[in-house]
Amino acid sequence: MNAVISQAVADAGIEPLPAPRRILVAVDASDCANRALHEASRLAAINNGAVTGIHAYAARLHDQRFRQMEGGLPEQYREEEALEHQRTVHDDLITRGLGIISEGYHDAAATVCGKAGVPYRRLSPEGKNYRRIVEAAANGGFDLLILGALGLGAVPGSLIGSVCERVARRSPIDILVIRDPLRGLCDGPLVVALDGSPRSFGVLRRALALSHHLGAPVHAVAAYDPYFHYVAFQRIAGVLNEESSREFRFREQEKLHETIIDDGLAKIYRSHLDVAATIAREAGADLSVELLEGKPWQAIAAYAKRVNAGLLLLGRTGIHADPELDIGGNAECLLRIAPCHVWLSRLEYVPPLEAVARETIAWTKEAEQKLARVPEMAREMARMAVLRFVQAKGHTLITSALVDEATRALCPHGRSDAADRGKLQWSEAAQGMLDAVSDDAMRQAVRLRAEKCARTKGADRVYLDHVQPFVSGPTMNIAGEGRA
Repeated sequence: MNAVISQAVADAGIEPLPAPRRILVAVDASDCANRALHEASRLAAINNGAVTGIHAYAARLHDQRFRQMEGGLPEQYREEEALEHQRTVHDDLITRGLGIISEGYHDAAATVCGKAGVPYRRLSPEGKNYRRIVEAAANGGFDLLILGALGLGAVPGSLIGSVCERVARRSPIDILVIRDPLRGLCDGPLVVALDGSPRSFGVLRRALALSHHLGAPVHAVAAYDPYFHYVAFQRIAGVLNEESSREFRFREQEKLHETIIDDGLAKIYRSHLDVAATIAREAGADLSVELLEGKPWQAIAAYAKRVNAGLLLLGRTGIHADPELDIGGNAECLLRIAPCHVWLSRLEYVPPLEAVARETIAWTKEAEQKLARVPEMAREMARMAVLRFVQAKGHTLITSALVDEATRALCPHGRSDAADRGKLQWSEAAQGMLDAVSDDAMRQAVRLRAEKCARTKGADRVYLDHVQPFVSGPTMNIAGEGRA
């Protein structure tokens, strides 16, 4: 199949992406904003670009707050003449003062860009900061918006500032969020999260371009969760009576999900990595790939920490997005907890194999009906997996027999880890770790995931290292126990 992908990529003549030329950066003299400015000037210098700094100040908001506090002024200021004087003084100080502060931010930013040989422009709109930033991003013809995850209002324990989060949800262009003011984008590998969506392949191309310009290595990861449906079906089994179970065809549904999702997802996500590796190879770039298992945002964050990533790049939304979604669930979580800078991309790219397959390969009615049996959440991924399988064999019409053949190749075991296989025994250490989970509902979910993990790995009982991946906090660093 890789030969087919390689030929498709080569035939497409993929052009490398240029570095961003028109960069908008939010400035407020905070540590993260200062790092954002440094990275903006560095990126703009690559392609003879320019940086525009923006600092919005809400003078009207200060004026409104002052009027709300007038009733609490000392008695001597409640005379009308004195009050009008105070209003005039306050308005003048706020209007001029905030303008002076804003110009001070811009002066410092212009100095940084001047040293990098990059033109600097100033924006100082009045109004709510996040709104003005989003409006500038929408109307200024910019390629990229850079801002700090935290501003001047940060306190210990802060994960992300309100301005950053509001802008990230609304920005119409790519956004780079600076999370660590002490590290540059290339102080570690560029990690790309792939899920097979056009935006994930789009951000892969962005990462390869950045690697070319900045010299940092690129890692591509794909994360899937083989435990969710096992947990869901075990919980459902506890509420269905025998009649409802028969009507729902519970065991058949469970086996179908186990077969398609647990066996098939790994190969489907592995195929995303295969496509990514071929795209990189045809672009003359090196790419490290790794398939991750677990809750995607958690597994990706752990990987980024393990490799000491400088930048994590991912699509703003993923494979399961609907048109109204502002940000995907995994992107939202990683925006808050990633151990490195985060690039959220809107760029879409459909790899040549998928594009060619969609246009040249047809499905019989029977094949479409068979695909419709796949759970909805995995249907699009299954469709692409079948397309890749069929195209590699040279077919242009997909029949139900070919769907069966592809399914057998993707899911050779067809096994089911149903509850009637019996409960696994737990080691003392594993049980102790489970008991340490204080929330009852969370403890039940961890128990089911750990048992599923142990069964998948063919273990005779649940050990510590089967529980450890599903328990957050300091226990993640506990070493695995020995097994008799």
